[in-house]
Amino acid sequence: MYLDELFRSFRPLHNPIGFGVADFVLLAAVLLGAAVILLRAAISAHLSQIIKRTPIAMAFLAVLVVGLRLLLLKASPVPAADGADDFSYLLSADTLRHFRLANAPHPFSQFFEAVFVLQSPTYSSIYPLGQGLVLAAGKVAFGSFWAGVLLSGGAFAALCYWMLRGWTSPRWAFLGGILAVVQFGPLNSWTNSYWGGFVSGAAGCVVFGALPRLPARRAALLLGLGLGLQVLSRPFECVFLLAAMLLYGLFTKRTPRPWSLKVGQLTLIGFVPAILLTGLQDRAVTGRWLTMPYQLSRYQYGVPTTFTFQANPVPHRALTSEQDLDYRAQSAIHGPGTDSVGSYFQRLGYRVRFFRFFWLAPLCLAVPFFWPEFRHREGWWVAGTILIFFAGTNFYPYFFPHYVAAIASLLLLVSVKGLENLAALPWGEFPWGTFAANAIVLVCGVHFLFWYGLRLIGNENILPATAYESWDYVNTDDPAGRLAVRQALAQEPGQKLVFVRYSAGHRFAEWIGNAADIDRSEVVWARDLGGPEDEKLMRYFPARQAWLLEPDVRPPKLTPYVSEPAPFEPVH
Repeated sequence: MYLDELFRSFRPLHNPIGFGVADFVLLAAVLLGAAVILLRAAISAHLSQIIKRTPIAMAFLAVLVVGLRLLLLKASPVPAADGADDFSYLLSADTLRHFRLANAPHPFSQFFEAVFVLQSPTYSSIYPLGQGLVLAAGKVAFGSFWAGVLLSGGAFAALCYWMLRGWTSPRWAFLGGILAVVQFGPLNSWTNSYWGGFVSGAAGCVVFGALPRLPARRAALLLGLGLGLQVLSRPFECVFLLAAMLLYGLFTKRTPRPWSLKVGQLTLIGFVPAILLTGLQDRAVTGRWLTMPYQLSRYQYGVPTTFTFQANPVPHRALTSEQDLDYRAQSAIHGPGTDSVGSYFQRLGYRVRFFRFFWLAPLCLAVPFFWPEFRHREGWWVAGTILIFFAGTNFYPYFFPHYVAAIASLLLLVSVKGLENLAALPWGEFPWGTFAANAIVLVCGVHFLFWYGLRLIGNENILPATAYESWDYVNTDDPAGRLAVRQALAQEPGQKLVFVRYSAGHRFAEWIGNAADIDRSEVVWARDLGGPEDEKLMRYFPARQAWLLEPDVRPPKLTPYVSEPAPFEPVH
């Protein structure tokens, strides 16, 4: 009997051995528990050597994230860029890879209009530089933009351990690092897309790890570097990180005091380079030192939308049908007017569910045991910082977990401290607290190993049955047909020019994604504007073979280009 037949369905009556998903999970829990008990002595001896040495522990966690994801490559290959955000971040990375902050506008820019990309006064991504720098580093070092994602994921897990070392013992900090690997590692969307999350998360690790180490000079410098990293990744949320830093001095009763003139100077030294780099990007992209690309996109295209206490933006240039659809969608999410108290709290309540992104379900049982920390001012500061981030980001109508990535390590601290406090509870002669904490950790391990194992051995029979799982994201197939289209183009000799013809019902799936140097790209993706207009671009690229892509056909249809009028597309 093949293994995939066992997992073909998680409904017992359809499974060859009558097991359902709960049966498999319980079986895995028992097997893992038995293995831990039998191998405890050997495991403890090796782990103690790793835990005692911070650099070795950090390296171990970083390698673990990268190694676990690389093992999945056969079943889950390198993720393909999928949509406007991915394309924009990759454009940023490719621009930086060429040692530029912006690109000259293309003479035929009307063909390359895409969501979240500026065409004038420069051809540039609208996003800050942080994620682009990471992706560019991966491309330069390993020939793959996604390598930068993996490296940043490994660095994040390592920094979670370093951050926790400032707040708890080495043993509990290392457990927190392992939980970071489990929660944010190979199965997480941050690892399997180009949107980011790890850069801002690393910024939070550095800041929250440096605070308890103040007033040491190294900690003060790291504090500034962490704040600068947040500016380069999530400038708006940097305000909340700065507020958390300042409140730390008020909430703590430490001797010596964490803040001093020398600490402030060193923090500023670490912070200033990021401010200068941000200003240079603004100047290169928009022509003004204090106008961010994000702001210029809002002025020109009306996206991204405004805060909820502001009116909807008004576009100041003609929009394509796709751009107009995105603008209207974001305006609808924003709402016609400004925020009310009721709508603000309703939206905030809705976002409570996103805590699940940062905590495995079993860890929710440990979180209430964080309550002993409220006997100390630091505990109130942790809770206040988390509240500041969620309340502050609630002024933006959209929400994704990477918006609050900076507090990922702080949320991890809450769960680790909860486990630590639970384990220390004196419940009679039998150590029920330790037993309960170990049980929670064991179930977390089973959860991860179960789903990771399915991904590792998965095939077309197994993986569709697991599609309902929450919060994990690993690319298992090619539903949009992007990989198939790119593979077909790669098999054709020479350079290609692909005209993308959307159908009337096309929705929110961007296919126009070009490199920083469009003219030298192997494949140029262009909007289909109709025969006469398309011929102008073909004359500009006389050596390229022209193709027509119809992405809304299933599967997407790629054919040699034949000149014909395109359907009428209104300009808004």
